[in-house]
Amino acid sequence: MHEIMTKATMIILFAIFLPSFVVQADFLTEQKKFARVRTAIKEKQDIIEKNLKENQLTIDNFNLLFVAYKDNDLLEVYAKKKQDTKYKKINSYEICARSGQLGPKRKQGDEQVPECFYHIDRFNPASSFYLSLGINYPNLGDKRKSKAHNLGGDIFIHGSCVTIGCLPMTDNFIKEIYLLAIHAKNNGQSKIPVYIFPFKMTDSNFKAYKAKFKSNIGLISFWDNLKIGYDKFIKEEKDISVKFAENGDYIY
Repeated sequence: MHEIMTKATMIILFAIFLPSFVVQADFLTEQKKFARVRTAIKEKQDIIEKNLKENQLTIDNFNLLFVAYKDNDLLEVYAKKKQDTKYKKINSYEICARSGQLGPKRKQGDEQVPECFYHIDRFNPASSFYLSLGINYPNLGDKRKSKAHNLGGDIFIHGSCVTIGCLPMTDNFIKEIYLLAIHAKNNGQSKIPVYIFPFKMTDSNFKAYKAKFKSNIGLISFWDNLKIGYDKFIKEEKDISVKFAENGDYIY
């Protein structure tokens, strides 16, 4: 009787956990159906695995986080073991083109790159810009900060080297970035954070930018609130938990 119950228990547990395993494993399988993903794997798999190994990480056990600095034209890649809490920088890429000015995106057609705390919400292996990772702009803070009827959308980290509000990385580098994101999602990471800052918001840098934009009080106030999150991430190297006040300000 005990043996029968044990087998029954094992079957129940198998039935419970198998679906989640299949969902995760199927994401990589589905992505491999696309020629550009297969090309990325052929050309870049060894490169990203070597980079992960150099940082004491493996392809089947890591989470991912992106940090972009608009005025530095820089995208930094952070990673950690799934069971850890702290991220560490494992790579950085040049953002090859830029549109708009410093400051957040507030409406359709302003050509602005957003500034805030986001996450990847879409994978497009057949993008017009080779491969692309969608960013969940506008978030609740953007919606509460803007008075525009149409805030715009379709903000991506993508290939090519042209942009209207996106982060273009060239076809060569998006292969590595996209492939890392595929594996992170396949490892079970449901949300890959993307933090977009106007510049590296160190105290000295911020002082200089505040002087440069001193006439724009609203922008300085927005950056003051954003810098709290920047300082928190730089100090703790952890995913930032953000809520939004009624006026759209970040609550950390």
